[in-house]
Amino acid sequence: MKILKQFDPLTITFDPEVRESCARHSHNHFEIVYINKGTGQHFFNDNAQEYRTGDLFLISPGDQHFFEIGAITAFTYIKFNEAYFESKTHLAPAHYYFTPEAIMKLSMLKEIKIEIEHPQSVVLKSIIDSILAYDRVKDVAHSVVVFYLLLGIFGIVREAMQAKQVVATIDDRSNGQVLSYLHENIYRREKLTIKAVAAHFHISVKYFSNYFKRNFDTAYQEYLDNYRIKLIEKRMAIGGIKLKQIAQEFGFTDVSHLSKVFKKLTGLTPTDYKKLLRKKVTSAS
Repeated sequence: MKILKQFDPLTITFDPEVRESCARHSHNHFEIVYINKGTGQHFFNDNAQEYRTGDLFLISPGDQHFFEIGAITAFTYIKFNEAYFESKTHLAPAHYYFTPEAIMKLSMLKEIKIEIEHPQSVVLKSIIDSILAYDRVKDVAHSVVVFYLLLGIFGIVREAMQAKQVVATIDDRSNGQVLSYLHENIYRREKLTIKAVAAHFHISVKYFSNYFKRNFDTAYQEYLDNYRIKLIEKRMAIGGIKLKQIAQEFGFTDVSHLSKVFKKLTGLTPTDYKKLLRKKVTSAS
């Protein structure tokens, strides 16, 4: 069996005939374990889960686990460290946000078994077979194809979570990640409805609203409005940008809509704010 050295970003191991149970252990790396064949039990932290052919387990640094073999089992181990995905963000799709590491750290996936059903189970087996085939002839750590195949595995996990209506608590992510998502999509109103954000994080609308108020001491919509206004103020400070263009950029229906919201939050109309900016510049000079 290959051992993941500290400098190895990714290693693939196929163990075709495991007959004896292993001892309880933990890792300093991430590990995807796929059951190619066999049955038994997987003891994962404080939980025991039966395993069978086609099952998938996600192990994070610090997790403790071991397999108790029932029928002879074939395992595929995909081991990687944080440097692997971090070094390939330039290859990721534009909407790539929920990182594989974040999915693997979800506490809920330590407590329940990932149920992957048809046709995702067929696709998952095909992905695993493809990764093993690549590993026989390619340097998988630097393969673009393998990178996308691994993203495919995490896509299947997310679909399995959605299909079973599994609710992940947002506390499994950092506040910074939530704000990053909001800031990245500030020009796309359809991405920032409470319903859309809650769906993105696989949580309920009510939970998200309560979470945001509790962690940021402000209501969700109030935060978005204030953040937009700060950006709009910066646009107007630059000069040379028409209000119509700014209104379109931030998804307002027209200049009148922008002016109404701007005055409500700042006490000034955009025109008055521009006059105030010019006055400050004149005074400074």
